[in-house]
Amino acid sequence: MASNGGETSSANDQAQVRESRVLVDPYRDWAEGEGIPIHLDFGHNLLQLETGPWDRYEARGCFAHTHGAGDFMANYVLEISPGGKTRPVKHLYEAFCFVLSGHGSTKVWLPNGETRVFEWGPKALFAIPLNCQYQIFNSTGLSPVRISCTNDAPITINLYHNLDFVFNNPCTFPERAGQSKYFDGDGEHTAYTHGSSPSRRNVWETNFVHDLTSFKLYELEERGKGSSNISFILADGTMHAHVSQIPKGRYKKAHRHAAGTHVHAIDGEGYSLLWHEGDSEFKEFPWQHGFMYTPPFWMFHQHFNTCPRPARYLACSLGSRRYPFISLRRKSAEGAGTISITQGGRQIEYEDQDPRIHRKWLEALRKTGVPSEMGEIFDEPAILALPPEALTGVIRQPQSIGPAL
Repeated sequence: MASNGGETSSANDQAQVRESRVLVDPYRDWAEGEGIPIHLDFGHNLLQLETGPWDRYEARGCFAHTHGAGDFMANYVLEISPGGKTRPVKHLYEAFCFVLSGHGSTKVWLPNGETRVFEWGPKALFAIPLNCQYQIFNSTGLSPVRISCTNDAPITINLYHNLDFVFNNPCTFPERAGQSKYFDGDGEHTAYTHGSSPSRRNVWETNFVHDLTSFKLYELEERGKGSSNISFILADGTMHAHVSQIPKGRYKKAHRHAAGTHVHAIDGEGYSLLWHEGDSEFKEFPWQHGFMYTPPFWMFHQHFNTCPRPARYLACSLGSRRYPFISLRRKSAEGAGTISITQGGRQIEYEDQDPRIHRKWLEALRKTGVPSEMGEIFDEPAILALPPEALTGVIRQPQSIGPAL
């Protein structure tokens, strides 16, 4: 009887919530009303997700939602049939488009009445200037195109909770279009330093990158020996994107940050470990091209390359280098992500990490036949000689000192 009473009470409570118009989530309601599959998991293989007809685009699509997306960011996948195209659309949220597969082109109508058309292939990245109308074409008759669209629709739709305002807004933003060459794959390179960090942070401003696998990266040793990186300012947006590369036989240092960073594997193969302070086990997420996941808020994560070549990934989040938007992103732009947590930052140095981490990676390399290139940092024979029971227990965490960054 108590159980039935509890269920009745819960149902009544939910009905009262609906009738009172409280706890409303306009973004969720919009996504559910679009009539396409909604996938929710820790991460996804975007190349294999089921899609359905999407009237808004007159194409196919699905939502690729993640548990760690947070309050601001989301992702959906567009699928365009061979020889097909979307209908022209526009919206007041920002969107970064990463081409998962296929070849095609995009047409953008600019506020000054001009149009821009650019062609792309797999692993290209482009941004739609805010509230510009655009149309996407599949240029081949052989296979579908799949595009991962990382966006800030949740914060935009939840802020205004008026779909006509978001999708039919006449306001134009000519400053977001940028220079004409930005649609040709050209751009502007700048670099800056901040605080005590000796490394220059390199930034490329554009609207379109032809191929993320070959784009020039710059050394960022603070994230791990041989690591390289470039940040993008796309369409003068508030969203951020960067590409990082992990050398063969190496892995990155662990770090943590705000929620909503959608991490796409560009090439190579490997895995990422994730954990909260006090966890006894790691959560492991394997990746290769097509995989995307989102580390939850303040959860440590670390990326490992296990293949015989460098591996790259793309990370998209809220808060660009130009417009950090939230304080945690501003701290990242100032270099907090490469400062040790023992000094008030967000990164775990190699010498402070749990000993199980390196051993696990060495065992993974044994399976792929790739030699480790980290023998100058770790006593690898000693690590492999330790019995497994010597490496168990709560994940060792260095003491965080100083202000939270």
